[in-house]
Parts: sequence; structure tokens; C-alpha cells
Amino acid sequence: MAYYGKCIETVIEQLDQLKPGDSPEQVLEAASASLQTLSSQKQAFILEVLSGCLEYHRLLTTVVDAFYVRDGRLCLWADYNLFKVICYLATFQLGELGFQLFCDIVKSQPLDKMCKFLRFFFSPLNLSSWVKDEWSLVYEAAYVKENWIAPLMRWQPEVQELIKQLEAVLANQSPLLKTKAKVTEPKEFNLTTPRSRAIPMPEPVPAVAKPRPVPRSTYQQPKEQHLLDKTKRHNRRRAEELLLRANVEEMQCAVPRSRREPPTQGSKKNLQLRFMPRILKTPKLTFYRPNNIPVKLNTAAILREGALYQRQVERELQRVDRLVDGAGDFSEFLEWQKKMQARDREEQLAAGECRRLLGKLSHEEAALARQHLVRGNKQKADQKKEEMTELMQQCAERRLQEERSMRELVEQVTEAQKNVKVAQTRLLKGRQQIVQEVIEESRELLQRSAEAAKEEQRRRCELISQLRALETQPMRKGKLVDLTQIPGYGLEGEMSVVELRERLALLKDAQRRAEEDKRDQIIQDKRSKSQELQNVVEQISLCRAAMGRSAALRWEEKKAGAAAPGLRSQDERVLALQRRIEETAAERRRQAPLLQVSAPRTPRAPRAQPRAQLEAQHWLELEQSRERSLHARHRRGSACGRARDLEAA
Repeated sequence: MAYYGKCIETVIEQLDQLKPGDSPEQVLEAASASLQTLSSQKQAFILEVLSGCLEYHRLLTTVVDAFYVRDGRLCLWADYNLFKVICYLATFQLGELGFQLFCDIVKSQPLDKMCKFLRFFFSPLNLSSWVKDEWSLVYEAAYVKENWIAPLMRWQPEVQELIKQLEAVLANQSPLLKTKAKVTEPKEFNLTTPRSRAIPMPEPVPAVAKPRPVPRSTYQQPKEQHLLDKTKRHNRRRAEELLLRANVEEMQCAVPRSRREPPTQGSKKNLQLRFMPRILKTPKLTFYRPNNIPVKLNTAAILREGALYQRQVERELQRVDRLVDGAGDFSEFLEWQKKMQARDREEQLAAGECRRLLGKLSHEEAALARQHLVRGNKQKADQKKEEMTELMQQCAERRLQEERSMRELVEQVTEAQKNVKVAQTRLLKGRQQIVQEVIEESRELLQRSAEAAKEEQRRRCELISQLRALETQPMRKGKLVDLTQIPGYGLEGEMSVVELRERLALLKDAQRRAEEDKRDQIIQDKRSKSQELQNVVEQISLCRAAMGRSAALRWEEKKAGAAAPGLRSQDERVLALQRRIEETAAERRRQAPLLQVSAPRTPRAPRAQPRAQLEAQHWLELEQSRERSLHARHRRGSACGRARDLEAA
């Protein structure tokens, strides 16, 4: 009894530690980790009961809550998980454990509490009424009645006798009587002779045509893809070389002209190694231009392009019809549009110039503010140094105090280690006694399991001998079947097997003829469709040639219009910003010598003048590059406007 009492106590402790947010998997993992010191049998029993209580939590809490409301008003709430475990064992594990083992578990707990709970739970009125109804709300009613309520009702006599024994022990009456184990009564198998089935005639195996092998082109890429990949690789190498050259030229432009020297071979190499990005280079680059590779179009692409050209032709015909009918010309509108576009481009250039000058002005103002900030930072640095000296003194005093406290702590730890050894010896003796008790209990369980296995083996041998005796009995042979005979069940359209096969053969011939007719129709449709696509392709080729010629003419006109340079317009905002920038730069130059004189200790003061020269040179070059880009944009805008005018004309 002590063995089962300890196991039940362990399960109750695990359930008491359960929190509302914990998942069953986490609880079982924590329990298995804390039960490593116990034997394998104890671990298996505790984990099985714990997992069952977590799985059927809703069913068990329904019964225990009702017990506290009706018969258990005087019971403590600390015993809630105890009643929950007993309810789980009685409902789900009574058949597997056996009644004698269940009695031992019940007797290992307080008898008065067990007597009250068993009398309440195993009451036939409660099981057949509200317990069945409450459990049916969670699971199906038929499943609850067949698997849980019916077994509990069958165990009623034994449980009532156990309750009487517990009451007698509580009343100091006669000692407990051993209950007889329920003997399993074997029943004969209700076997019926199967009905003989008719053996169908084997159908001829159809000859399947040999499939065609998979073409090799399925697993190979087309030639066009190889050519495109080769072109991509060569173009990438060319782009890397151009990027390298652009980076080197940009870094050379960033160096002031006063410091530039005639580049020698060694200086060029050092400059390239310093500023070039890490790009893999090849000693010799060869560029290949792709040939005119014909692109194979599918049906959708051909029809889409043909419809596009057809819509363009219809649109052009409608425009000609409107002109013939006397529609107006768009020359005045195009002139007005050209003027407005030129004005918009000038405004855009002026706005871009204003943004650039605003950036330069903000840079000058930031440099001036930086000079003021340096003065303030120097004063703050002196104050911080004084504060740091005071903090260093305080840290030294604090370290001395910590060393004293650490020495006292070391002395206390050495004394505590001496007491730990005595406690370890006591704990070792207690564990040895527990191990001996567990070994004895495991021997008893092994003996019981061996006896039960022998009984099960004997019962199986008897069943096998009975089955073999039934198999040796003679069986009746099936009767012959006439395939030309009608069964005569009185069904509509009833026929013999031979007639059915003939009708199926005729139906297959009709289906084959229909498939051949449909196949011929599909071939004719494909031919007509291919002829239509060929006509559309010829029309597309003619339209492409015409579009190519018109595009070449537009390109020549665009190149001729791009030769005339555009003029840059000045704006009042731009002039005002330039004046402000000059004033701010002059003020910054006036204050720079004052900052050098006021801070002679800073090592960076002698380098202030060269740095200012570099910044001025940098902004000058940036302004020149900005003007060149604006000129280029103006030229491109004027050329694009002329091209759009020509297209509209």
C-alpha cells in the first residue's frame, strides 16, 4: 500500500503545481525530468495517470465539483486533485489494473474520504442520470454509454462490497475480507458459412501500343537560351570594366588641382588599388554582339500582335476620314504646347538650381554652427574633467569596501561546506533504504505479471485449438453457373451475362467510331487555324518593316535636333541664394582665425586652412558638374520635345 500511496502523492503534487497557462506537453516533460531518480515502473505509472488526468480534465472536474456541492461539503479543497485521480482510475483504468490492485490503491488513502467519494460516484442513480448527461455534452452519447457508463455499472457489486468493508473498518468492526477476482468466461464464436461466389470469365488482356521514347530535346536547353546567356556574360564583363574606369576618374576629379601631379605608372596603380571596388577582372575582354536570332512566337503572341496592328490601321483610317470630312488641324495647339513645355522645363531647371544652392547654403550654415559648437564643447570638457576626478576617488573607496565584504563572505562559505558533507551522508543512507523497498516491490509485480502471462497463453492455446478444429470440417463446393441463363429477379431490363457482353462490345465499337470522327474534325480545324496564323504572321512582318522605317526617320530627326544647345535661364531666387551663400562663406572665413587663436592646444588647428581649401574646391567642382548636367538635361528635353512634335505631325 505504501508503494501506491507514494505514487498517488507524486501525481497529486504535479497536479497542484499545474498553472492555467501551461500546456499538457510542457507539464509531462517537466514531470519526466523530475522523476529520473525513481524506477522505470513508477515513472510509467505516474506519467500514465498524470497524462490521463490532463486529457480528461473536463469529465473529471464535472464529477468532483458535483461531489463538493452535494456530499463533500465538509471535505477540504486541498483534496480536490486526490478525488480527481481516484475518479480517473475508477473510470478509465479499473479494467487494466484489476479490482484487487484498485482496492490496494484506495486503501492506501484516507478511508473516510474514499468511502464518501466512492459511495457518491458509484451510485447507480447518479451514473445513469446527471453523470451520463454531463459527459454526453462533451462526447457522443452512444460512446459514453458503451465505453464508460456500462463498465462502471458492471463493477457495481464489487465496489459496493468494498464500500461496506471500508465502513466496517471505520466502525472498528470485522477486518477486511478479500474479494474474489472476476473469472473470465469464454464464449463460442458465432461463425457463419460464407456464400459461394460465381467465378467470372477472364477478359482478354488488351495489347497496349509501345509508347514513343522521350525526345532528347526535352532535357536540353534551346540554342537561343545558350546564346542569350553568353551575351549576358560578355555584357556584364564590359559593364564591370566601364564601372572601374568611372570610379577611377571620379576619384581623380575629387583631388584638388593644386595637388595634382603628372600621373606616373606607379601612381596610377596605387590610385586604382585605393579607390577601385573589388571586382573580378580578366586580362583580355572580347565582346560579342548577338546575331539577329529569330524569336519563335506562340499563337497568343501572334494573335495579340496582329490585333494591335489591326487597331493601329483602323485608327489611322479613321483619322484620314476625319481629315477628308473637314476636321481641323492641331498646328496651333502644338505650338502652344511647345511653348508651355519650354516654360515648364525652364521652371524645372530653376527649381533644381534653387535646391542645389539651398543645399550649399545649408552646408555653409552647418559649418558656421559647427564652429560655435566647438567653443561650447571645450568649456563642457573642462567641467567633465573635474567631475571625473571626483568620481575616481569615490570608486576607489567603494572598491575597498567590496574587498572587505568579499573576505567575510568567503569565511562564511567555508563554514557552510563543512555542514554539507554531514547532510550528504544522511541523504545517501535514506536513498539506499528507498532503493531496497523499490526492488522488493518490483519483484512482487514481476511475479504477478508472469502468472497473468501464463494464464493468457493457456487461454490463447485453447482458442487456437478450437479454430483449427473448425477449419478441418468439410465445406460445400459451389454450384455451376450458366452464363446464358437470365437470373429471374424480376428487374427491368434483366439480361444474361452473354447478352450483356455483346451489348458492351457494340457500345465500344460505336464509341471508337465517334472518336475517329472527332479526331478528323480536330485535324481539319488545326489546318485552317495554322493557315490563318500564317496569314497573320505575314501581315505582322510587313507592319514591323514599316514601323522600323518610321522609327529610323524619327531617330535621324532627333539627332539633328539634339545638335542645337539650349540656353540656361536665370531666376531671381537663384541670384538671391547665391548672394546669401557668399555672405555666409565670408562670415565663416572671418571667424576661422579667431577659433584657431582661442584653442592653441588642439592638434587639428594647423590643418583647418587646408581642409577649408579642399571643401571650397570640392563645392566649386560640384557646382561645375551640376551646370554641365543641367545643360545636358536641357538639350535632351528640347530634343525629346521636337521628336514628340514630329510624331504628332
